[in-house]
Amino acid sequence: MTTKLEALELALRTALGEGAAITVALGEVTVVVKAAGYIAAMQTLRDHPALKFEQLLDLCGVDYSTYGEGSWDGARFAAVSHLLSIEHNWRVRVRVFAEDDDTPVLPSVVELWRSVNWYEREAFDLYGILFEGHNDLRRILTDYGFIGHPFRKDFPMSGYVEMRYDPEQKRVIYQAVTIEPREIIPRVIREETYGMNPGSKNLG
Repeated sequence: MTTKLEALELALRTALGEGAAITVALGEVTVVVKAAGYIAAMQTLRDHPALKFEQLLDLCGVDYSTYGEGSWDGARFAAVSHLLSIEHNWRVRVRVFAEDDDTPVLPSVVELWRSVNWYEREAFDLYGILFEGHNDLRRILTDYGFIGHPFRKDFPMSGYVEMRYDPEQKRVIYQAVTIEPREIIPRVIREETYGMNPGSKNLG
């Protein structure tokens, strides 16, 4: 008897052919496609009658530079989408890797699912992945003058610049991050009788 997961895997292999690598693990199906065939594969996933993934629920960026404790030797940046078919009541994960690690570029699927608009902007903002064909690709979570992409594995925890109000200039300014040495372990100072009822004796 064919399970629902096996039916989905078969439908995906039939519709996408050899242009996609399909794996099944932990009750989930993942499809990996190349950047050159990304748009065609996504359109097939949406329009093929045996698949009908009408909704794109999410898209996020991934930085694989430290994956597997540094043993990863593939492309660094990927976009991962989660699709839902209401008609068939099944889900699929789609992963596509950008070919250039220095300037990661992927095609935008905003023409297929309008819901991906803000998700692609988020992946651009946090990971620096450029989505070619996106009509409004600008930062969505960080400030307009923000430098770098904070979810990249090599982005410093303290950032590159800090913002503060300068009372002399009477305006907000940006400057290089300065971290003064400080004690991060709290000191707890209590009286010897802390927590004891008034009049009680210390039995210790």
